[in-house]
Amino acid sequence: MKRIFLTFATAALLSVNVFAADGGKKADENVASYSARQAFTSDFAEATDAVWTITKNCQKVDFVIDGAKKTAFYTLAGDFLGTTQTTVYKAIPAKSQKLIAESYKGYTPGEVIVYQANEALNSDIEPTSYFVDLKNEKHEVLVRVTGSGSIEFFKQVK
Repeated sequence: MKRIFLTFATAALLSVNVFAADGGKKADENVASYSARQAFTSDFAEATDAVWTITKNCQKVDFVIDGAKKTAFYTLAGDFLGTTQTTVYKAIPAKSQKLIAESYKGYTPGEVIVYQANEALNSDIEPTSYFVDLKNEKHEVLVRVTGSGSIEFFKQVK
């Protein structure tokens, strides 16, 4: 289950403004499941500009709430998985910033996504994780920063 949550987070990172090439489609609310739409309406009553995307693995909705752009993920059955939102590099723990600087010398931090997991669905997952895009002249990698501040290699992007 932990792998599924990380997969959703990665998908969010790589498709914040681009739709997935694996058949994801921009959809109106009528295509998203009734249970996902109901859960979204209940969880994010003040949300505006909701745009649903349905893939073979999940349902996601991009929206704006309190002036911030977010994405919420739901299973195909309509269970809430968590949310993602872009944030600034300084939002991750200082300890993690130091570890990244030491472990990834020559890399420049880029986009940072914070993932807030639904612990009620899976208590084994970290409630908050950050995904940091790091680039140098030849490579681009994605590292995961846990809420406790540790870092782990997540994915080679380029």
